[in-house]
Amino acid sequence: MEKLVIAGGTGFLGKACIEHFRTQFKEIVVLTRGKSQQKGSITYSNWDAKTLGRWAGQLNHCDVLINMTGRSVDCRYTPVNKQIIRDSRVNATVILGKAVQQAKNGPKVWLNSSTATIYRHSLNKEMDEFSGEIGSGFSVEVALAWENAFFSVATPLTRKIAMRTSIVLGEGGGALGPIKNIAKMGFGGKQGSGNQKFSWIHLTDFVRSIEFIIKQTKLKGPVNIVAPRPTTNAALMKMVRKSIGIPFGVPLSRILLEIGARIVRTETELLLKSRNVVPVKLIDAGFEYMHAGLGKALSATDK
Repeated sequence: MEKLVIAGGTGFLGKACIEHFRTQFKEIVVLTRGKSQQKGSITYSNWDAKTLGRWAGQLNHCDVLINMTGRSVDCRYTPVNKQIIRDSRVNATVILGKAVQQAKNGPKVWLNSSTATIYRHSLNKEMDEFSGEIGSGFSVEVALAWENAFFSVATPLTRKIAMRTSIVLGEGGGALGPIKNIAKMGFGGKQGSGNQKFSWIHLTDFVRSIEFIIKQTKLKGPVNIVAPRPTTNAALMKMVRKSIGIPFGVPLSRILLEIGARIVRTETELLLKSRNVVPVKLIDAGFEYMHAGLGKALSATDK
Protein backbone atom coordinates (compact mmCIF):
# COMPACT_ATOMS: atom_id res chain seq x y z
CA MET A 1 0.00 0.00 0.00
CA GLU A 2 1.15 3.51 -0.79
CA LYS A 3 -0.23 6.10 1.63
CA LEU A 4 -1.78 6.14 5.10
CA VAL A 5 -3.18 9.27 6.75
CA ILE A 6 -3.81 9.20 10.51
CA ALA A 7 -5.72 12.00 12.22
CA GLY A 8 -5.05 12.06 15.95
CA GLY A 9 -1.93 10.00 15.47
CA THR A 10 0.07 11.42 18.39
CA GLY A 11 -1.93 9.69 21.16
CA PHE A 12 -1.61 6.24 22.71
CA LEU A 13 -3.47 4.38 19.96
CA GLY A 14 -2.23 6.57 17.14
CA LYS A 15 1.39 5.93 18.02
CA ALA A 16 0.70 2.19 18.13
CA CYS A 17 -0.81 2.37 14.63
CA ILE A 18 2.20 4.28 13.30
CA GLU A 19 4.56 1.68 14.69
CA HIS A 20 2.47 -1.21 13.33
CA PHE A 21 2.05 0.21 9.82
CA ARG A 22 5.48 1.81 9.48
CA THR A 23 6.77 -0.89 7.13
CA GLN A 24 3.47 -1.52 5.33
CA PHE A 25 3.02 1.89 3.70
CA LYS A 26 5.47 3.85 1.61
CA GLU A 27 4.15 7.09 3.13
CA ILE A 28 2.51 7.86 6.49
CA VAL A 29 1.04 11.28 7.21
CA VAL A 30 -0.10 12.31 10.68
CA LEU A 31 -2.57 15.19 11.02
CA THR A 32 -1.57 17.02 14.20
CA ARG A 33 -2.27 20.25 16.06
CA GLY A 34 1.50 20.55 16.40
CA LYS A 35 3.80 22.03 13.79
CA SER A 36 4.23 20.60 10.31
CA GLN A 37 7.51 18.69 10.10
CA GLN A 38 9.24 15.59 8.86
CA LYS A 39 10.43 13.03 11.41
CA GLY A 40 12.21 10.22 9.65
CA SER A 41 9.71 8.57 7.33
CA ILE A 42 6.68 10.17 9.02
CA THR A 43 5.19 13.45 7.77
CA TYR A 44 3.38 15.60 10.35
CA SER A 45 0.89 18.05 8.86
CA ASN A 46 -0.71 20.77 10.99
CA TRP A 47 -4.49 21.03 11.19
CA ASP A 48 -7.02 22.46 13.63
CA ALA A 49 -9.50 19.60 13.21
CA LYS A 50 -12.21 22.14 12.39
CA THR A 51 -11.47 23.87 9.09
CA LEU A 52 -10.13 22.93 5.68
CA GLY A 53 -6.53 23.90 4.99
CA ARG A 54 -3.38 22.77 3.25
CA TRP A 55 -3.58 19.52 5.23
CA ALA A 56 -6.57 18.45 3.13
CA GLY A 57 -4.27 17.90 0.18
CA GLN A 58 -2.71 15.00 2.06
CA LEU A 59 -5.84 12.98 1.28
CA ASN A 60 -5.08 13.08 -2.43
CA HIS A 61 -3.96 9.64 -3.62
CA CYS A 62 -4.44 8.26 -0.11
CA ASP A 63 -5.20 4.56 0.35
CA VAL A 64 -6.29 4.53 4.00
CA LEU A 65 -7.58 7.21 6.38
CA ILE A 66 -7.76 6.50 10.13
CA ASN A 67 -9.34 9.10 12.40
CA MET A 68 -8.64 8.88 16.14
CA THR A 69 -9.21 12.52 17.01
CA GLY A 70 -11.01 13.29 20.26
CA ARG A 71 -10.52 14.94 23.64
CA SER A 72 -9.95 12.43 26.46
CA VAL A 73 -13.05 11.51 28.47
CA ASP A 74 -10.92 11.18 31.61
CA CYS A 75 -12.38 14.29 33.23
CA ARG A 76 -15.44 15.49 35.11
CA TYR A 77 -18.47 15.83 32.86
CA THR A 78 -18.99 19.54 33.40
CA PRO A 79 -20.98 21.43 30.75
CA VAL A 80 -17.76 22.89 29.33
CA ASN A 81 -15.96 19.53 29.20
CA LYS A 82 -18.99 17.84 27.66
CA GLN A 83 -19.03 20.37 24.83
CA ILE A 84 -15.29 19.97 24.23
CA ILE A 85 -15.55 16.16 24.20
CA ARG A 86 -18.44 16.20 21.74
CA ASP A 87 -17.08 18.94 19.47
CA SER A 88 -13.58 17.45 19.26
CA ARG A 89 -15.02 14.24 17.83
CA VAL A 90 -17.83 15.56 15.68
CA ASN A 91 -16.03 18.56 14.19
CA ALA A 92 -12.98 16.54 13.19
CA THR A 93 -15.16 13.90 11.55
CA VAL A 94 -17.23 16.49 9.66
CA ILE A 95 -14.20 18.31 8.26
CA LEU A 96 -12.50 15.05 7.28
CA GLY A 97 -15.67 14.15 5.39
CA LYS A 98 -15.44 17.38 3.42
CA ALA A 99 -11.76 16.74 2.68
CA VAL A 100 -12.52 13.20 1.50
CA GLN A 101 -15.25 14.50 -0.81
CA GLN A 102 -12.92 16.95 -2.53
CA ALA A 103 -9.83 14.70 -2.66
CA LYS A 104 -8.38 13.46 -5.93
CA ASN A 105 -8.27 9.68 -5.72
CA GLY A 106 -9.26 9.87 -2.08
CA PRO A 107 -9.02 7.06 0.49
CA LYS A 108 -10.31 3.64 -0.49
CA VAL A 109 -11.20 3.00 3.16
CA TRP A 110 -11.86 5.34 6.09
CA LEU A 111 -11.80 3.97 9.63
CA ASN A 112 -13.28 6.38 12.16
CA SER A 113 -13.05 5.94 15.91
CA SER A 114 -16.24 5.28 17.84
CA THR A 115 -16.83 3.53 21.15
CA ALA A 116 -18.26 0.30 22.52
CA THR A 117 -19.89 2.50 25.16
CA ILE A 118 -22.59 3.22 22.57
CA TYR A 119 -24.40 0.08 23.78
CA ARG A 120 -26.55 0.08 26.89
CA HIS A 121 -25.46 -1.16 30.30
CA SER A 122 -25.97 -4.93 30.16
CA LEU A 123 -25.17 -7.72 32.59
CA ASN A 124 -26.69 -10.57 30.56
CA LYS A 125 -27.32 -9.68 26.91
CA GLU A 126 -24.25 -9.65 24.69
CA MET A 127 -24.16 -6.64 22.40
CA ASP A 128 -23.08 -7.32 18.82
CA GLU A 129 -23.25 -5.15 15.72
CA PHE A 130 -26.60 -6.61 14.62
CA SER A 131 -28.74 -6.95 17.73
CA GLY A 132 -26.91 -4.70 20.18
CA GLU A 133 -29.14 -2.17 21.92
CA ILE A 134 -28.07 1.47 22.00
CA GLY A 135 -27.92 3.00 25.46
CA SER A 136 -28.63 6.45 26.86
CA GLY A 137 -26.74 9.18 28.66
CA PHE A 138 -23.98 11.60 27.73
CA SER A 139 -21.40 9.11 26.41
CA VAL A 140 -23.99 7.44 24.19
CA GLU A 141 -25.22 10.80 22.89
CA VAL A 142 -21.63 11.67 21.92
CA ALA A 143 -21.15 8.30 20.21
CA LEU A 144 -24.36 8.69 18.22
CA ALA A 145 -23.46 12.22 17.12
CA TRP A 146 -19.98 10.98 16.20
CA GLU A 147 -21.25 8.12 14.05
CA ASN A 148 -23.98 10.26 12.49
CA ALA A 149 -21.36 12.82 11.39
CA PHE A 150 -19.35 9.96 9.92
CA PHE A 151 -22.03 8.03 8.07
CA SER A 152 -24.15 10.99 6.94
CA VAL A 153 -21.52 12.37 4.58
CA ALA A 154 -21.69 10.86 1.09
CA THR A 155 -18.41 9.18 0.08
CA PRO A 156 -19.47 6.55 -2.47
CA LEU A 157 -15.89 5.65 -3.43
CA THR A 158 -14.71 5.23 0.16
CA ARG A 159 -15.59 2.24 2.32
CA LYS A 160 -16.34 3.36 5.87
CA ILE A 161 -15.96 1.58 9.22
CA ALA A 162 -16.94 2.96 12.63
CA MET A 163 -14.56 1.33 15.10
CA ARG A 164 -16.63 0.67 18.22
CA THR A 165 -13.59 0.15 20.38
CA SER A 166 -13.59 -1.15 23.93
CA ILE A 167 -10.95 -0.39 26.57
CA VAL A 168 -7.52 -1.05 25.05
CA LEU A 169 -4.99 -2.73 27.33
CA GLY A 170 -1.33 -2.02 26.72
CA GLU A 171 1.73 -0.43 28.26
CA GLY A 172 2.45 3.23 27.71
CA GLY A 173 -1.06 4.64 27.97
CA GLY A 174 -4.74 3.90 28.16
CA ALA A 175 -6.65 2.55 31.13
CA LEU A 176 -4.34 -0.26 32.27
CA GLY A 177 -1.83 1.95 34.08
CA PRO A 178 -4.41 3.61 36.36
CA ILE A 179 -6.08 0.23 37.06
CA LYS A 180 -2.73 -1.28 38.09
CA ASN A 181 -1.94 1.75 40.24
CA ILE A 182 -5.22 1.34 42.12
CA ALA A 183 -4.28 -2.29 42.84
CA LYS A 184 -0.75 -1.33 43.91
CA MET A 185 -2.23 1.08 46.46
CA GLY A 186 -4.19 -1.80 47.98
CA PHE A 187 -7.57 -0.99 46.45
CA GLY A 188 -7.55 -3.78 43.88
CA GLY A 189 -10.79 -5.43 44.95
CA LYS A 190 -14.02 -5.31 43.01
CA GLN A 191 -15.55 -1.92 42.22
CA GLY A 192 -19.22 -1.54 42.96
CA SER A 193 -20.99 -4.87 42.67
CA GLY A 194 -18.12 -6.35 40.64
CA ASN A 195 -20.65 -8.06 38.35
CA GLN A 196 -20.49 -5.41 35.65
CA LYS A 197 -19.02 -6.68 32.40
CA PHE A 198 -15.66 -5.41 31.20
CA SER A 199 -15.06 -5.50 27.44
CA TRP A 200 -11.45 -5.00 26.43
CA ILE A 201 -8.87 -5.67 23.72
CA HIS A 202 -5.09 -5.97 23.85
CA LEU A 203 -3.18 -3.22 22.04
CA THR A 204 -1.57 -5.74 19.68
CA ASP A 205 -4.95 -7.10 18.62
CA PHE A 206 -6.31 -3.56 18.28
CA VAL A 207 -3.77 -2.65 15.59
CA ARG A 208 -3.99 -6.10 14.02
CA SER A 209 -7.78 -5.77 13.76
CA ILE A 210 -7.35 -2.47 11.92
CA GLU A 211 -5.00 -4.14 9.44
CA PHE A 212 -7.50 -6.99 9.05
CA ILE A 213 -10.40 -4.59 8.37
CA ILE A 214 -8.36 -2.72 5.77
CA LYS A 215 -7.70 -5.95 3.89
CA GLN A 216 -11.22 -7.41 4.29
CA THR A 217 -12.98 -5.26 1.72
CA LYS A 218 -16.44 -6.63 2.52
CA LEU A 219 -16.34 -5.30 6.09
CA LYS A 220 -18.13 -1.99 6.51
CA GLY A 221 -20.34 -0.05 8.89
CA PRO A 222 -19.97 -0.40 12.68
CA VAL A 223 -17.43 -3.01 13.81
CA ASN A 224 -16.91 -3.94 17.46
CA ILE A 225 -13.18 -3.82 18.22
CA VAL A 226 -13.22 -6.00 21.34
CA ALA A 227 -11.84 -9.31 22.57
CA PRO A 228 -14.13 -12.34 22.10
CA ARG A 229 -15.14 -12.78 25.73
CA PRO A 230 -15.99 -9.95 28.14
CA THR A 231 -15.00 -10.56 31.74
CA THR A 232 -16.40 -9.06 34.95
CA ASN A 233 -14.95 -6.24 36.99
CA ALA A 234 -14.28 -8.63 39.89
CA ALA A 235 -12.44 -11.08 37.63
CA LEU A 236 -10.49 -8.24 36.02
CA MET A 237 -9.24 -6.92 39.33
CA LYS A 238 -8.33 -10.41 40.54
CA MET A 239 -6.24 -11.03 37.42
CA VAL A 240 -4.64 -7.59 37.65
CA ARG A 241 -3.63 -8.30 41.25
CA LYS A 242 -2.16 -11.63 40.18
CA SER A 243 -0.22 -10.02 37.33
CA ILE A 244 1.50 -7.58 39.70
CA GLY A 245 1.91 -9.99 42.59
CA ILE A 246 -0.53 -8.47 45.07
CA PRO A 247 -2.72 -11.14 46.75
CA PHE A 248 -5.44 -8.93 48.23
CA GLY A 249 -7.30 -5.78 47.34
CA VAL A 250 -9.83 -3.72 49.25
CA PRO A 251 -13.17 -3.54 47.40
CA LEU A 252 -14.58 -0.10 46.66
CA SER A 253 -18.28 0.64 46.97
CA ARG A 254 -20.11 2.87 44.53
CA ILE A 255 -20.17 5.68 47.11
CA LEU A 256 -16.40 5.51 47.67
CA LEU A 257 -15.81 5.44 43.93
CA GLU A 258 -17.94 8.57 43.48
CA ILE A 259 -15.97 10.37 46.19
CA GLY A 260 -12.66 9.27 44.67
CA ALA A 261 -13.74 10.29 41.18
CA ARG A 262 -14.53 13.80 42.39
CA ILE A 263 -11.14 14.07 44.05
CA VAL A 264 -9.20 13.06 40.92
CA ARG A 265 -11.56 14.96 38.59
CA THR A 266 -12.94 12.05 36.58
CA GLU A 267 -16.11 9.94 36.28
CA THR A 268 -16.97 6.44 37.53
CA GLU A 269 -18.45 5.29 34.22
CA LEU A 270 -15.22 3.54 33.19
CA LEU A 271 -15.54 1.16 36.14
CA LEU A 272 -19.27 0.88 36.79
CA LYS A 273 -20.90 0.66 33.37
CA SER A 274 -21.42 -2.94 32.24
CA ARG A 275 -19.96 -3.19 28.73
CA ASN A 276 -21.03 -6.60 27.49
CA VAL A 277 -19.82 -6.28 23.89
CA VAL A 278 -18.78 -9.03 21.45
CA PRO A 279 -17.05 -8.87 18.02
CA VAL A 280 -19.37 -10.83 15.74
CA LYS A 281 -18.26 -9.12 12.50
CA LEU A 282 -14.55 -9.68 13.14
CA ILE A 283 -15.02 -13.31 14.16
CA ASP A 284 -17.36 -14.09 11.25
CA ALA A 285 -14.80 -12.57 8.85
CA GLY A 286 -12.10 -14.85 10.25
CA PHE A 287 -10.03 -12.58 12.49
CA GLU A 288 -7.74 -14.56 14.80
CA TYR A 289 -6.76 -13.02 18.12
CA MET A 290 -3.26 -13.22 19.58
CA HIS A 291 -4.60 -12.40 23.04
CA ALA A 292 -8.13 -13.75 23.30
CA GLY A 293 -7.93 -14.39 27.05
CA LEU A 294 -7.52 -11.64 29.62
CA GLY A 295 -4.86 -13.47 31.65
CA LYS A 296 -2.66 -13.89 28.60
CA ALA A 297 -3.26 -10.27 27.58
CA LEU A 298 -2.22 -8.96 30.99
CA SER A 299 0.90 -11.13 30.94
CA ALA A 300 1.80 -9.71 27.53
CA THR A 301 1.63 -6.14 28.84
CA ASP A 302 4.27 -6.95 31.46
CA LYS A 303 6.87 -7.96 28.86
